[in-house]
Amino acid sequence: MDKERGAPVNKIAGVRFKKAGKIYYFSSENMEVNIDDGVIVETSRGMEYGRVVIFPKHPEIPGDPGELRPILRKATARDLVQVERNREREKEAFQICLDKIKKLKCKMKLLRVEYTFDRNKIVFFFTAEGRVDFRELVKELAAVFHTRIEMRQVGVRDEAKQVSGIGPCGRTLCCASFLGEFAPVSIKMAKTQGLSLNPSKISGVCGRLMCCLRYEDGMYKCGEIKGNGCGCHKKIVVPEPSVGMKVMTDKGEGQVVYVNHQKHTVKVQYPDQPEQILSWKEIDKSDD
Repeated sequence: MDKERGAPVNKIAGVRFKKAGKIYYFSSENMEVNIDDGVIVETSRGMEYGRVVIFPKHPEIPGDPGELRPILRKATARDLVQVERNREREKEAFQICLDKIKKLKCKMKLLRVEYTFDRNKIVFFFTAEGRVDFRELVKELAAVFHTRIEMRQVGVRDEAKQVSGIGPCGRTLCCASFLGEFAPVSIKMAKTQGLSLNPSKISGVCGRLMCCLRYEDGMYKCGEIKGNGCGCHKKIVVPEPSVGMKVMTDKGEGQVVYVNHQKHTVKVQYPDQPEQILSWKEIDKSDD
């Protein structure tokens, strides 16, 4: 049997617990499961219901893949009924918590409520500008639900992911539709693309730099678009100029002041002549 990283190929299953959620890996050694199967697994929060979304050959698993927790069972019809009941209870818990927040005048914004599959814990997700003393709130919630209560404060990116919305491109937010995890995005990525650094132009609805800047960064650095964002996969192999580079053209020596990576053109500035727009192939880089 072929093995990858110490575990049999296709005997490691990637499971998601919610749409666009992070993928967690479990051992499927003792049972046959397929993509989109509902499964019950044991997690650090307790028993959870999720769906199999991938059988990775090279999963990013910290530690020893042989120590993965096993999938307990495929979800039964009875399990699915419990999942639906949990969803209804979450709606009720959300409203109850909202009322308690108003009563106690807690400075927080409730986003979502999640029951674990076995209902041994309820997690309340919220945002707040600073630290919040929610001890009294937890006491009142525990008295109502008679189970473990967890209050989890999240940041603005997680808030956008949970609430969802429409991005500047007119599509559903990437974080709410397919991004399992947030990757770092830097202002340098916007500079590389020659974009205006006006915050309103390069920020998402969360107020942070748009995640799609990272998808496109590979193209601007090495001429390659990777298919983890828009779904396309195209490789472009071209010599890439940069702003500030001195070049030789048919008009003489000039300096690159703007690079258009999509059209593969540059704007060249001359000491005593008007600026000129040329294709990358029409310039001779003199200071490589």
